Amino acid sequence: MAETELAPKVVAARSLVEAAYSTLRREILDGTLEPGSKLRFEMLRQRYGFGASTLREALTRLVGESLVTSEEQRGFRVAEISLEDVADLTQVRKLIEVEALRQSILAGDDAWEANLVAAFHRLSKVEARLPTNRLAEQDAFEDANRAFHMALIEACPSRWLKQMHGVLFQQSERYRRICLCNRVIERDVHAEHAAVMEAVLARDVERACVLEREHIQRTLDVLKVVFAGQDAPGGGRGAEQDA
Repeated sequence: MAETELAPKVVAARSLVEAAYSTLRREILDGTLEPGSKLRFEMLRQRYGFGASTLREALTRLVGESLVTSEEQRGFRVAEISLEDVADLTQVRKLIEVEALRQSILAGDDAWEANLVAAFHRLSKVEARLPTNRLAEQDAFEDANRAFHMALIEACPSRWLKQMHGVLFQQSERYRRICLCNRVIERDVHAEHAAVMEAVLARDVERACVLEREHIQRTLDVLKVVFAGQDAPGGGRGAEQDA
């Protein structure tokens, strides 16, 4: 068979894997697929309509993101969550993100500032809608929040710091979404973002780093209360506590 005849089949197969991956990832992040739950192929086929090979490839990608675990002869499971894990993740994220922010402020130019201001503006628009549309705006908030945090460190000259930050931020997403649905501590996240933004634009490196470190820590503080009050906290739907 000619290569051109194979191409549409390859594209279709990749599209199916991408669809399966996106569907599974979303339902793990929002708690529909609960932490620790068994991911049996038969159940997944019936639920989503994807074939076994498509599901296996999608699950393998999720293993690489630490959202799914795989054990020989025991299949796949949604990765567990724990306070110990998020505490460790938070400490490492503070080390990496704060250093990346410090370097970014020192190296950033006018174009970096403009991009950061734009990202903050988009995030502010979403944050303004959250009080009345938390469920509907949750994904938009996560996207805008991620874009803002990435914009903060974009001028960092270290490729590895930025890469590690991206991994840590992604690993934190499931915990952020748990935080989003649990308003156990009063918190003005928009004010936190605005304070960081003000310090960054003023090129006040020390203040910006302190504020960013505190911003990240506050999510862990919320999760400590959530975990203390729930035997098995799930994924998030709604609210406005995030880092």
